[in-house]
Amino acid sequence: MMPPIQDSRVFTSNNMGPLSVSFEFFPPKTEAMADQLWRAMQRLSPLGPKFVSVTYGAGGSTRQRTHDTVVRIQGEGGLPCAAHLTCVGSSREEINAIAQNYWDEGVRHLVALRGDAPEGDENYQAHPDGYANAAELVVGLRDVADFEISVAAYPELHPDSPSSQADLDNLKRKIDAGANRAITQFFFDADIYLRFLERARAAGIWVPIVPGILPVSNFVQAARIAKACGTTMPTWMAHLFEGLEDDPDTRKMVAVTAAAELCRKLQTAGVTDFHFYTLNRADLTYAICHILGLRPQSSHIGETPA
Repeated sequence: MMPPIQDSRVFTSNNMGPLSVSFEFFPPKTEAMADQLWRAMQRLSPLGPKFVSVTYGAGGSTRQRTHDTVVRIQGEGGLPCAAHLTCVGSSREEINAIAQNYWDEGVRHLVALRGDAPEGDENYQAHPDGYANAAELVVGLRDVADFEISVAAYPELHPDSPSSQADLDNLKRKIDAGANRAITQFFFDADIYLRFLERARAAGIWVPIVPGILPVSNFVQAARIAKACGTTMPTWMAHLFEGLEDDPDTRKMVAVTAAAELCRKLQTAGVTDFHFYTLNRADLTYAICHILGLRPQSSHIGETPA
């Protein structure tokens, strides 16, 4: 058994209001990947995240690993953990049973998603006895227990959506169904998020809409992910990483600088909540949080994770 992650209070050294962060991880496939995830948790835990979340594979392919990771983080790690849950490949009865099991395990926060089509399937198809979309899923989860529920938002266009207005209408349905917050897909231009936020408020969406931040150190990998989820990869970012294919140390420095600049622009506009897609690594996210002004308790500064 790994040593428990220590808890700590957090203060910020900026003057832009209290800073709140959350971190996203994916369930590990091997023991080595599990060790890497736990080391990342130990490194990031002293920053006092509001919660951490664990993703769910396409078609529910990581269901058991997601469950095991969530329970371990919340139990051994002592951090509030949110489990991703999708509509794909399961009946309402099966999904409700999974949610009830999480509640019985002490998990009080779910990230409710429609989900992507399983690998090999071209288009998303709802289970004949399942929830058709995330809004229906939110309603169903509300019937299971009094969960805190987060949902996805898309500052740019969801790949399956016919228009940005349709995207916004869908988000409104999820919020009206009972979701507590939205977490955005990652983006690389602060104005894209700020314009989306303005449109959402005009549409009567008043829950927190937390920007999702992806620190990019591997440009080729990030560009592939961005293409799949409909995120614009700006030309200037390609230039930033040009010629650094065999220079991982410099790539890390560039990654931190670019993401921190994006976050600082959002801070200046009044944003105080950030959700980081960590890819199960702590170094970049920790450095960005430090630049933003987030500090652990002094007794934790300089400690080396076990």
